[in-house]
Amino acid sequence: MWKAIIDKYYSDNEPLRQILLTHSRSVADMAIAVARRHPELGADEDFLFEAAMLHDIGVFKTDAPGIQCFGDEPYIRHGWLGGQLLRQEGLPRHARVAERHTGTGLTREAIIRQALPLPLEDFSPETIEEQIICYADKYFSKSHLERVRTPEQVLQSLEKFGRESVERMKAWQLRFGW
Repeated sequence: MWKAIIDKYYSDNEPLRQILLTHSRSVADMAIAVARRHPELGADEDFLFEAAMLHDIGVFKTDAPGIQCFGDEPYIRHGWLGGQLLRQEGLPRHARVAERHTGTGLTREAIIRQALPLPLEDFSPETIEEQIICYADKYFSKSHLERVRTPEQVLQSLEKFGRESVERMKAWQLRFGW
């Protein structure tokens, strides 16, 4: 299912398709590892894998030439755009993961405070699967596919989203460990 959706939207941009697949697989593998290390969380491993593979589906609509994205939307909107696409595909749970993985999630207040070009809604991860995928995603960049960020690098990368984002990641690092 996830592969057919990626093929549908990425058939005309093979370099971006490969970036998306490599990044998403890294996120999926880490998400599954977290779920297996913490069975007490009750995470749905099949859903984790599918949602992790699709969490960045909207990136092709953004303007990020460094990762082969030649759309006209700001990159910060890729999760929200992906959520729209996944709802059109009949996948509302997957859509929530896509739109809630930016930073450690974005609150309505953060969107207002930072004047982000997003709907004035709360995009904070709520379910355990949303949280685990958001967490795992921060360790992998689409521009440096060969690297895994250290916990310290992850925290530093989140500073632009504000103190609350950094604190949420610190709590996840304690809870999920890596």
